[in-house]
Amino acid sequence: MGRKFRRQHPYGDFILDIVCLEAILVIEVDGGQHNESRKDEVRDQTLMEAGFRVIRFWNNQVLNELDAVLEVIKVALETRPHPNLPPEEEGTTEENNDVK
Repeated sequence: MGRKFRRQHPYGDFILDIVCLEAILVIEVDGGQHNESRKDEVRDQTLMEAGFRVIRFWNNQVLNELDAVLEVIKVALETRPHPNLPPEEEGTTEENNDVK
C-alpha cells in the first residue's frame, strides 16, 4: 500500500513497536506479560489523545495467524484518510483518491 513503517520508534516516554507516522497508526505486538496491563491502557489512552490509532496483537497471533494480522492492518490503513487527500466534500475523482 506504499506506506512506510518504523520499528522501535521513540515517541515521548514510549518506544512504539511499529508505527506508520503518515497513517498515525501504532501497532503493538505483546507477550503474555501485557495481559490486562493497566500500564498499556494508560499508554494507549495517551497515544489516542495524541491522535494515534493503536492496534494490539499477541505474539502468537503474529506467528500463527499472520494473514489475519496483515488484513487487520490493511483495513486500518484503508479506513484512515490519507493525510494528503482533500476532504470528501471537495471532490471524489479517482485521481484525488489515489493512496500512495
